[in-house]
Amino acid sequence: MRVIITKDYYELSREASVVISSLINKKPGCVLGLATGSTPLGLYRELVRLHKEEKLSFSSVKTFNLDEYYGLNPSHPQSYRHFMDTNLFRHIDIKPENTFVPEGNIKSEEAEEYCRGYEEEIKKNGGIDLQVLGIGGDGHIAFNEPGSSLGSRTRIVALDARTIADNARFFNKAEEVPRFALSMGVGTILEAREIILLAAGSNKAPILAQALEGPITSMVTASAIQFHPRVTVITDEEAACSLARYPYYKFIRDAEQKINTPLF
Repeated sequence: MRVIITKDYYELSREASVVISSLINKKPGCVLGLATGSTPLGLYRELVRLHKEEKLSFSSVKTFNLDEYYGLNPSHPQSYRHFMDTNLFRHIDIKPENTFVPEGNIKSEEAEEYCRGYEEEIKKNGGIDLQVLGIGGDGHIAFNEPGSSLGSRTRIVALDARTIADNARFFNKAEEVPRFALSMGVGTILEAREIILLAAGSNKAPILAQALEGPITSMVTASAIQFHPRVTVITDEEAACSLARYPYYKFIRDAEQKINTPLF
């Protein structure tokens, strides 16, 4: 696992955009796994900038989002489809038919078949080359709340009270936050060829330390990334402050910058 500690959120976003733009330049038809929430917003702004100023093309890229609120129409202002359209897709040259976000308004009796189909669509397109993750306050990745199986697949999940409270800031009131979501499973996420996990702010420091340096447990589903052979964690100094091996990660980062080559 490679841990990059940046001085602030702006640098974090730039680092993440370099990882993704490098992959696109190397493999124009790559498949990206994308996340929503406040943390990747800076990354998406950087990708838009790279497209407009440096002609980074997404014309052959395909994307699969991690999750969507269950019960929300794609046009709902808090749906993740709307989030992605507003913050990224409408500002780059990606083809709409190449952007996949789970459908939040499917009927309950169709959900199981739909979730299997979402996984099949990923496989049909060759699997995810690079998966972007954030980390929730309770340690979840996607909407895999504490207790989710580390082998779980795409499915409908019940949201934890902590997640509902954390996400209430995006709605007029907490009662409006959906109680369920469609989410890729932990097992699905771990099948990506490469993972980058982004974490920013002091409020993420305790849970990030648990995920990276604590035991692998279903109670902190982000800890499952310790299983993966190709993970880059990009964090600002505030989110990294509780890491026991902080000095080591900084030493590696300094060494990489001196020789201009990643050591992992």
